[in-house]
Amino acid sequence: MGRTLRFLVAFILLCILLCGVLPPRNAQSAPALERGAAITDPAALRELDRGLFGLNRVMLPMRSADTPLTGSQLFALPPMAPVRKALDEEFDRYTSRHKADLPNESISVGDSFAFQLFDRAQLYSDRSRFVLAGIVNRMDRAFVAPDTCGEIRLIYRLTRNDMPEAPGEGAASPRLPMTLNVVLKAKGDLAIDGKGTAITCADIARRWLAAGDLTLTGAALAEKLTAKDGPLELVRPENIDRIETNLQIAHAPKSDVRDFRTDYLLKVFDYNAHSKEFEQSPLENQIDRERILADENLKREFKAWLLDPAHFVELDRGTILIPEKFLATGAIAPTPVGFMNSNLQPAFGLVQGDEGAANPVFAESDVVAALKKAAERGITPQNIRSVAGFERRLNDVTCAGCHQTRGIGGFHFPGVDWMAVKPDNSIVVPASPHFFGDQIRRRDILTAFRDGKQPDFSRGFSSRPQTRGNTELAGTEYQDGWGAHCYLPRPNAADNDKSFRSWTCAAGLACQVAGQTSRMGMCFVK
Repeated sequence: MGRTLRFLVAFILLCILLCGVLPPRNAQSAPALERGAAITDPAALRELDRGLFGLNRVMLPMRSADTPLTGSQLFALPPMAPVRKALDEEFDRYTSRHKADLPNESISVGDSFAFQLFDRAQLYSDRSRFVLAGIVNRMDRAFVAPDTCGEIRLIYRLTRNDMPEAPGEGAASPRLPMTLNVVLKAKGDLAIDGKGTAITCADIARRWLAAGDLTLTGAALAEKLTAKDGPLELVRPENIDRIETNLQIAHAPKSDVRDFRTDYLLKVFDYNAHSKEFEQSPLENQIDRERILADENLKREFKAWLLDPAHFVELDRGTILIPEKFLATGAIAPTPVGFMNSNLQPAFGLVQGDEGAANPVFAESDVVAALKKAAERGITPQNIRSVAGFERRLNDVTCAGCHQTRGIGGFHFPGVDWMAVKPDNSIVVPASPHFFGDQIRRRDILTAFRDGKQPDFSRGFSSRPQTRGNTELAGTEYQDGWGAHCYLPRPNAADNDKSFRSWTCAAGLACQVAGQTSRMGMCFVK
């Protein structure tokens, strides 16, 4: 393995290590970054899972029994039939493609194979179920659907139910590498409070921010969250918009021919109120690069659409919504990123200068011209200030590209395992550095909603979050502290990239880069 690739692998391991050495999120020494924007208390989640927010109550609100839905029962529900069919087809497609691309690398369920396939039998089994792992406020996505005030996400983790809760010290976790997100409208079509008054975005934001000031835990916190005027009072099954799945479809341990690699399958299913089924749908901004590169007409159309000044500005701000005609209905996100091949990286080969980009969609001159047009209109880009910035942003807005950046493997929110003996100990955190680094921005948007102001929905790169004038991230691994992503400029060099030269390290730290040619690295002690 080359030096650059070894460094990339080290980066991934370091990110995992960083998550392990952080203090507990409920520590009294500092406010939790996710306060007011997410519910991560393991004891409260356990109570909510056993009550109205268990997947059985969410999927079957009229169900009288409190018994949790097993995997087999869940996927036997009529609304879930298209989901199972689509997942099975993705497994078959992945296996066939693997055998064609890597004929000498065996793939199947079991430790004896080079690529160990996810065991679908566990997904559809009576011995597994989905457990509530977290609840996340995504009102920062209200630019997608302003009438619904954004989204609330109930995140469930696949877990074996044939193992005891709170197993002994050192016992294997019953959790399996899959999450299912139930995405609901933050404000339903007929959202009213207990007095019959229509609910507004400001009302919802106020409830969430107030909940962030609570110092309760466990059952007391769960009761407060679901009580009258609590943030979860308005989270109802009739507001379900879609479900999203993310599962570790295959894992390849280190061998004589390669280092470890893990592939994650991402899918989205919209709820069709007419058919009462979850239907496979395109992933938001997940560019179907193979189809675009194979179709000259589609390629020209995509290029013209994205470089239109209005859309170019939206891309820069991170608020772009690419039309469905250019999108894929599934994505594979490999980790570590250094192992990606051209068929798996969303934006690979689309921009001139990429290795293997023989006939790219975007030439360097196209990006330079778009930047010039923006300047002529008096627009100063926030993120895209170079060709490299355009390429990174194009990859960054896709589902797969985002999940490959500062994640815990292929997940951004695996959630704390409340079935563990010590679910709040310091070696387990509920989410990735990318998630925590974005909380300042999300809470800023909630505050704007609460105060009746126009929110700023823009966002930075996944690797380097916006600070919005807040110093809460300064000196942390999320911004410029030890382990933060950084850019190493050369003194007085004309080629220092304008998109990234502000990615510096805090005092006492230096940016150490991967390999001889890269300028991207991480902040370490000098």
